[in-house]
Amino acid sequence: MASVITGPDDLARCGWVGDDAEYRRYHDEEWGSPLRGDRALFEKMALEGFQAGLSWITILRKRPRFREVFAGFDPATVAAFGPDDVERLMADAGIIRNRAKIEATISNAALVRDMAAGEFDALMWSFAPPARPRPHSLGDVPPVTAESEAMSKALRKRGFRFVGPTTMYALMQSAGMVDDHVEGCWRAVPHP
Repeated sequence: MASVITGPDDLARCGWVGDDAEYRRYHDEEWGSPLRGDRALFEKMALEGFQAGLSWITILRKRPRFREVFAGFDPATVAAFGPDDVERLMADAGIIRNRAKIEATISNAALVRDMAAGEFDALMWSFAPPARPRPHSLGDVPPVTAESEAMSKALRKRGFRFVGPTTMYALMQSAGMVDDHVEGCWRAVPHP
């Protein structure tokens, strides 16, 4: 895979985007942009957990339905889901029907709900590393870092599930805690 590709709009982007219009939009408008807020980060955590073992484009295309059936990822509402909700979600072909991931999302919601407002956001962002040199190529982008391992360990200690270090590094990238836009990508701005 090329590290940088040029889209039909003549913009150079990170090579993982390929030629998919939804991936281009996601790359240009979301990936690597700082995301703040308990609810927004809970949604990101849930979706990254559902993505484990699948491609991100699958999750991205199903995201509107995920948002609908998981009450906009409001932690208090999702935390109140019971066995009937689990069965409802297991029957919904518009999402990933994985019982362990559905149950983890519900239990993770309860953990976020029980935190003070802003505490989950602060916890997640406390693992953001200092700025580092921009990756020269996709091959320079690590799948796991010391920070994502520490984040994963801290979250698991609190009882969170589906928060392995690779999944948490993907969250760190997508939520802008790290900036892995490769050199040559139009989104790659010089670090101060």
